[in-house]
Amino acid sequence: MDWIADECTLPTADRPLRTAQFREVFGELTRTIERLAPERLRLTLVTSPEVAGRVAELAVREIECCSFFEFTLTAGKGLSLDIAVPQGREAILDAMAGAL
Repeated sequence: MDWIADECTLPTADRPLRTAQFREVFGELTRTIERLAPERLRLTLVTSPEVAGRVAELAVREIECCSFFEFTLTAGKGLSLDIAVPQGREAILDAMAGAL
């Protein structure tokens, strides 16, 4: 869980579950991961309404404890999730993509 930022307000006891939820998104629901910029990842997701709902809910919950994240869920010909962090926080995306 080395990608969790020091200023995360999620209780320590809840962090393993949140990490598992992100692992599911990255491992089971993601078809490709693309680094658009040092501060931005794009995940191409399995396209379904259920996946869109689960990913949107997870993104909203993550912003509640780590407000520096920016998540953009896009539905069109497919389903994608962009994850962005401010400049200087690129290591969080590196660790997140590598660990999950």
